[in-house]
Amino acid sequence: MRRRWRELVGERLPRAARTRDWPVHEDHCFARILLDATMERPWREVVEPPAWANTPPDRLAHAIALGEAVLEGTADLHALNRLSLKLRGKLRS
Repeated sequence: MRRRWRELVGERLPRAARTRDWPVHEDHCFARILLDATMERPWREVVEPPAWANTPPDRLAHAIALGEAVLEGTADLHALNRLSLKLRGKLRS
């Protein structure tokens, strides 16, 4: 599962971002967005870095499923990014 996570955020999402109108393109941004949404708070408040090694398996599976949904177009990366920024106090309501 950890290999799937690293492939998803390190390769597949950044590659897909080249041809999509997404708000982010960097691997660490995808990780932030998916993990924050999964944890419902900034992920570093819940898990020690590195996230790929320390996230509980059930939470990592949820984040992977969310990333797959982003790739399939059934989850809105723009909305997830706004949620992440709001959770971090970088976006006003």
